[in-house]
Amino acid sequence: SRCVRLDFSPLAPEVVVEQLVAEGVDRERAVEVGASAGGDLERARLLATDERLAIRLAAWRDLPRRLDGTGARAGGEVAELRAAIDDAAAPLAARHEAEVIELDERIERYGMRGSGAKDLQDRHKREMRRLRADELRMGLTALARTYRDELAVSSDPAPLIAAVEAIDDLGERLIRNPNEELQLVALALRLPTLA
Repeated sequence: SRCVRLDFSPLAPEVVVEQLVAEGVDRERAVEVGASAGGDLERARLLATDERLAIRLAAWRDLPRRLDGTGARAGGEVAELRAAIDDAAAPLAARHEAEVIELDERIERYGMRGSGAKDLQDRHKREMRRLRADELRMGLTALARTYRDELAVSSDPAPLIAAVEAIDDLGERLIRNPNEELQLVALALRLPTLA
């Protein structure tokens, strides 16, 4: 094969912020979005219009203060985080539904052959999977930031360092499409609680 894979490094948050500001986004909002977008300008544009972004980020950042070391609490908190991810996917799901309706109308008018239904379905699956992975990475980054901030004032850094390492490990495992609920519950059980 003559195909060559080119990996581009993510954009610096400052570059994302400046582009969003140039596109008319408020600077304060652009800074929050730039830190959460992971260097992806398209993701940053999507987050800039997301009114519930602050709520989702707060849910991830406050997770260590809501945990009590029990499986029941960990499972409940993970269920809430996953519901927030589902909520974030609602605009994308609505766009997908509109595209399917448009395709159905075209099929009804012109017939099925060469309609692109399979390509559309595959693209929708990829986009939804990517959105969920991006949301998880964003949440894990916010969670790790909470523990890193706590490291600055902690007298016992070992559990906090272990927490950041566990969060980073899960971020790397996301590439292999693990069962996100099980992985998040296992992570929540390993995380130290914060007062």
